[in-house]
Amino acid sequence: MALVSYFYDDLEFTLSNETAITEWLNTVSDKEDQLVSDLNIIFMSDDKLLEINKKFLNHDYYTDVITFPGYDEVLSGEIYISIDRVTENAADLEVEFEQELHRVILHGLLHILGYNDKSEDEIVEMRGKEDFYLALQKF
Repeated sequence: MALVSYFYDDLEFTLSNETAITEWLNTVSDKEDQLVSDLNIIFMSDDKLLEINKKFLNHDYYTDVITFPGYDEVLSGEIYISIDRVTENAADLEVEFEQELHRVILHGLLHILGYNDKSEDEIVEMRGKEDFYLALQKF
């Protein structure tokens, strides 16, 4: 079972259901037959995530999630999430904020589990995984 830790950087936001999300993420990694030992999820503003995007990935644009997988003998990683971007995406997609937030958290975990979304085929596979695991939520 993964140790999932939640951090809140430069904004007024608190995840209301950390325990349920942790259990769900562990279910996802179990179903993928992978064990994630350590997972940090950090929530922040657009501007803060843009700084990370520029510094570590040389990308000068806003994004909703950046994932840094760990490279130890066991799976671990950090998922950085822009609450501003999730809020805007939810409005644009006409879905509830929590639904979009859960999709983005899951998207980050799927990257840690080895899934990519660079090619069209990878995007289709990633979306399919997201849809499947979002349907497993019990909260």
